[in-house]
Amino acid sequence: MAVRENEGIKGNRFVVTGGLGFVGSALCLELLKRGAAEVRSVDTRAYSPWYQHLQKNGVRCIRVREFYTGDVTQKKDMEKALQGVNCVFHLASYGMSSKEMLQTGLIEEVNLNGTCNVLDVCHEIGIRRFVYVSTYNVVFGGKEIINGNESLPYYPIDEHIDPYGRSMSTAEQLVLKSNGRPSDIQVNKKQSDVHLHTCAIRPAAIYGPGEERYFARILSLGQIGLLFVRVGDASVKTDWVYVDNLVQALILASVGLLDDISGREGNPIAAGQAYFISDGSPVNTFDSIISPLFKSLDYNVPKLTIHVRLALILSQIFWFISMLFYPFLNQPWVPGPLLLPAEVYKVCSIVAAAFAIDFTMITRIGVTHYFSHLKATEELGYVPMVSPHEGLNRTISYWKDRKQKEINRPNILFWIFCIGGMLALFYTAFLTPCGPLRWLNSLSLFLFRSVFNLRLVFYIAAALHISEAIYIWLLARRKDPANAPGWFLQTFLLGYPSTKLFLKKFH
Repeated sequence: MAVRENEGIKGNRFVVTGGLGFVGSALCLELLKRGAAEVRSVDTRAYSPWYQHLQKNGVRCIRVREFYTGDVTQKKDMEKALQGVNCVFHLASYGMSSKEMLQTGLIEEVNLNGTCNVLDVCHEIGIRRFVYVSTYNVVFGGKEIINGNESLPYYPIDEHIDPYGRSMSTAEQLVLKSNGRPSDIQVNKKQSDVHLHTCAIRPAAIYGPGEERYFARILSLGQIGLLFVRVGDASVKTDWVYVDNLVQALILASVGLLDDISGREGNPIAAGQAYFISDGSPVNTFDSIISPLFKSLDYNVPKLTIHVRLALILSQIFWFISMLFYPFLNQPWVPGPLLLPAEVYKVCSIVAAAFAIDFTMITRIGVTHYFSHLKATEELGYVPMVSPHEGLNRTISYWKDRKQKEINRPNILFWIFCIGGMLALFYTAFLTPCGPLRWLNSLSLFLFRSVFNLRLVFYIAAALHISEAIYIWLLARRKDPANAPGWFLQTFLLGYPSTKLFLKKFH
């Protein structure tokens, strides 16, 4: 495909729905870098770590605080947001992980109705190009797939195990069937037939510096020693894609929808097509990604493995508990479920936690499945710019640098011992023993001989915690001012373990 560099980008205007996310923000910045006249990020989230950076670099961020919102479920808002643009990248979706997966109504509202709204507006106002970000799960249903391609049929809609996969599959089919849809907009007297050209990109699991959905929680749990079990067969292999490679593929897809390139006028090569996108190197997630990350950060690498059946049983229990809080799932005080059945099926050789789990980063457990990007290479010119080795090194460097900027957390056992010990001392020294905790009072008196001694020990321990907290706070104001309040609070709660971590980190 002979096209000039930045064909269809330079001087054009773009909308990226879900533009405040990990991939969306990277796409917005790359479009501007390549000469786009305007890039609009359409998103509803109230907070994004990339918001300030995007605004600083010239991206127009349309959010709920503006006179109209970035909500794809509101068609009138999309009519305003999409005015005057040449191409739409539709990345906005909902329900991929955690408690979001339980909200079937909202999932369908965003993924189906939202996609319909954006497609309808594109048709009504004469937008020519529409690139949709889909998922592997539109064709994958739990059976082994080795080097699969786009000729595979869609997985039956009624057999999807979660509403997210079902809605994304339906939305992708809707997008591709909308290809070639004529518009009522008349460009000029000689050309009255404006058509919407669409395509779908099916990315593998996405990684890279700044990725928050997969690695952030897993690494935070690993830091405090809560991740000690892996789930799934070590022989299972799946695809991953580095964020820059995915952004490259999305831009190439938009170029592939151009209908005014010499030799293919009115017949864009990518129109109505779907493409699998990956780094082209299927790996075992735990051995090739999680384990190197843990080792580079000096975290203990999980060695135990639990069987899939046990994980499924636990997931059913957690699902039942979460559904008891269904009316309050959107509230921040309601934690996400530890594990859901759909997430178990979507897990492939990853780490499990004893008290908190996030399995969204992967696909089906115990089943090798990966796909070829040959079609994208032949039709779009896609060749991964960043190798898996380089991508992993960049990701590791990001997390090592981030670790240096954040507060080090002691092992969970220190939290339990220190905070639990202080609470037990306070209870036995100052409160009247009652109920099932009478044994604690008896044990404390046996060890310390009198209430006076208990109170004395509590006062000494509290004084040590306070003095250590003040000492570390004073040091942190010089060594780590951004985290000084956090160091103070952690040392106040834990005392010596936190002090030791600070002194070790800053020598």
